[in-house]
Amino acid sequence: MTAPSTSAVTSSTARLVAALVAAAAVWVGLFALNEIAWDVALGDWLGLDLSHRVVDAVHFFLYDVGKILLLLVGMIFVIGLLRTTLRPERVRAFLEGKPLWLSLGMAALLGAVTPFCSCSSIPLFIGFVAAGVPLGVTFAFLVASPLVNEVAVVMLADMFGWQLTGAYVGAGLGIAVVVGAVFSRLHLERWVEDFVFAAPVASLGADGHRPTLAERVAAAREETRDIVGRVWRWVLVGVAVGAGVHGWVPTEFFATHAGPGNPFAVVVATLVGIPLYSNAAGVIPVAEALWAKGMATGTVTAFMMGTVALSIPEAVLLRRVLKPPLLALFFGTVAVAIMAVGLVVNLVL
Repeated sequence: MTAPSTSAVTSSTARLVAALVAAAAVWVGLFALNEIAWDVALGDWLGLDLSHRVVDAVHFFLYDVGKILLLLVGMIFVIGLLRTTLRPERVRAFLEGKPLWLSLGMAALLGAVTPFCSCSSIPLFIGFVAAGVPLGVTFAFLVASPLVNEVAVVMLADMFGWQLTGAYVGAGLGIAVVVGAVFSRLHLERWVEDFVFAAPVASLGADGHRPTLAERVAAAREETRDIVGRVWRWVLVGVAVGAGVHGWVPTEFFATHAGPGNPFAVVVATLVGIPLYSNAAGVIPVAEALWAKGMATGTVTAFMMGTVALSIPEAVLLRRVLKPPLLALFFGTVAVAIMAVGLVVNLVL
């Protein structure tokens, strides 16, 4: 059996590269048009009022499911493809050569410049864990990504001024680094689901064979199919729960139970904020309204952080990756850190 000629291999590789470029263009187009498409479908074609609570919940569900599934497919495939070139042991070796605080800081800053909500950051979280990035460093990214982003910074500065904005950003990055540092001291890998570490990409090239581009693409595609196949149902469940509470803020409840006279106001604001599921840009106008009604600054800060950093949909999705003890440890640690920030801000301001 004769080996394929060099020209045939080159032609095959060129076609594969062209297919990858075309697929990337389609992905970018779908991601860019996701929200617009649902606006048109529900508002223009069906003539529904997008400001109505039920219609808004349906719109939120369709938009968020599309966004998260696109991110899952795109990010898992890209990270899987990169991992066929950059082996996990090389990633670990790079991070092991750096001080822990530097690795955690880099992860937190990466999270800060990725404008994802708590659910949208999970595809990258899965990819990083599967790529061999230490769990503590990966959790620093997972915390910082929804908490801090450039849109939130601009909106916060416009509504509350740069002093509070600086405190919020510093606290968000600080929580991410502290959580990452705490988790780095623990041996938590046993509480990560086995399939994350047993992905097809992990075994590619393990025998010393240098994989071709076609082999790399095939492995990345198989890994994407495997992970998305395990997670997509939970995306629907998680986002459905989030859509049910999206935009609903019990202002009267806050006025009664999280006002200046309640010493446990920060705890109440954090725990009530967690189920509401929003990104930073969506919750800041609500926080401004609560602040205008007399809610203490630290309580408002805790409410914002609880709403964007933790959510029930995030818990549903993370449960497919993390075992219950680690999931509970993550939510509990972040919630306590947010409450601590709120209490400190109230004391200082």
